[in-house]
Amino acid sequence: MGDSAEPRPCLRRYPELPVWVVEDHQEVLPFIYRAIGSKHLPASNITFLHLDSHPDLLIPVNMPADTVFDKETLFGELSIENWIMPAVYAGHFSHVIWLHPPWAQQIREGKHHFLVGKDISTTTIRVTSTDHYFLSDGLFVPEDQLENQKPLQLDIIMVKPHECSANQEENAAVSSAKKPKLACEESENLTSTHCDSYSGGLKKDTGTQSMGQACREPLCPCSCSSEGQQCQATACTQEILEILKKDNVFVLDIDLDFFSVKNPFKEMLTQEEYKILQELYQFKKPASNLTEEDLVDTVDTRIHQLEDLEAAFSDLCDGDDEETVQRWASNPGMESLVLLVQSLKKRMEVPDYEMVHQAGLTCDYSELPHHISTEQEIEYLVQSVYYLLKKLPKPTLVTIARSSLDDYCPSEQVDTIQEKVLKALHSLYGTLDTHLVYSEESAPA
Repeated sequence: MGDSAEPRPCLRRYPELPVWVVEDHQEVLPFIYRAIGSKHLPASNITFLHLDSHPDLLIPVNMPADTVFDKETLFGELSIENWIMPAVYAGHFSHVIWLHPPWAQQIREGKHHFLVGKDISTTTIRVTSTDHYFLSDGLFVPEDQLENQKPLQLDIIMVKPHECSANQEENAAVSSAKKPKLACEESENLTSTHCDSYSGGLKKDTGTQSMGQACREPLCPCSCSSEGQQCQATACTQEILEILKKDNVFVLDIDLDFFSVKNPFKEMLTQEEYKILQELYQFKKPASNLTEEDLVDTVDTRIHQLEDLEAAFSDLCDGDDEETVQRWASNPGMESLVLLVQSLKKRMEVPDYEMVHQAGLTCDYSELPHHISTEQEIEYLVQSVYYLLKKLPKPTLVTIARSSLDDYCPSEQVDTIQEKVLKALHSLYGTLDTHLVYSEESAPA
């Protein structure tokens, strides 16, 4: 898990930090593999620092696990939501840290330790995690059903907007008799944003405890310094530093929808259609005290539900006549399919049922995050990321996904966000070797 006693091979160093900017997020993986091949990254025990409004930790459901050993075939199998776990199973990533904004809550906060391996019955990649994120996609299997097991440490940490700099003038007006460093307890009556809004950019949730409460704990001192009005959450950043200290090799990965994100399906469908999809695809969270056998039954039921829905919408792609619709709507839990098809046909000459199914797959136990940020919120989040990275070692390489063509990052904001992020990276690391791959792909031959 990153602290192996095996000595590291001597790694090469890039003269300038490479930054690969792509459009769809799975397109970053070939550049990470290229760095492994050129010995700039090790072949195993890489820490992956992932800033995104989405975890991207699903798995291609029917892909044979051994596909990961044929990288060209693998790259063709991946999508934006499922490209990280195959690299875990291949042995490259042993530790993933998902840093997410406040509006993204798909996986429970904190530390997760589980196994990723090959399901001996289906030969596909599966996990032993019982988090709802994996259960709802039918990806859980018991440990004794996995071979070629790879341990994964997954840390989920919230990044909150850094608002301290917005109060710089206000703080400058505070009496010079005040101490230059203001403890959380002293600053409570001035403004809660100093410690609550960002605190170095990080928030570790432990149930209902707020960041303000956490700051008052002696293990998490938080202060706003007069230099740059910078809040620091020592305990949280120290935790990441400890992770990286074990194995000071990591990839910094940033999706620009971390700063502002849309749920594109909400614009493609009416409210009523979206509500019907939520009913059709809903996943009822299982009780926390279920046995392993109960969890297996839960996953089996979920897999059958999703397979039926996929078959139904596949049939509708071939023909959405009344007989086909009624036949599928007669299945338990699928009665509302009639209303959905009627509504779609009223609005569209030829409904895109494949798209509707893809939208439905995002409607399980929670909605996709949807938060179109203001310019100020974007600026605060960029500051959050800057102050966090300032405390960490320099990454081996940086990958950035725009996620704008599929409308996850608002197209009217993506260029501004990208400019701000690259500017922050330049300020942190000096001259960058930046590759605008999305631009190269769209350029005329």
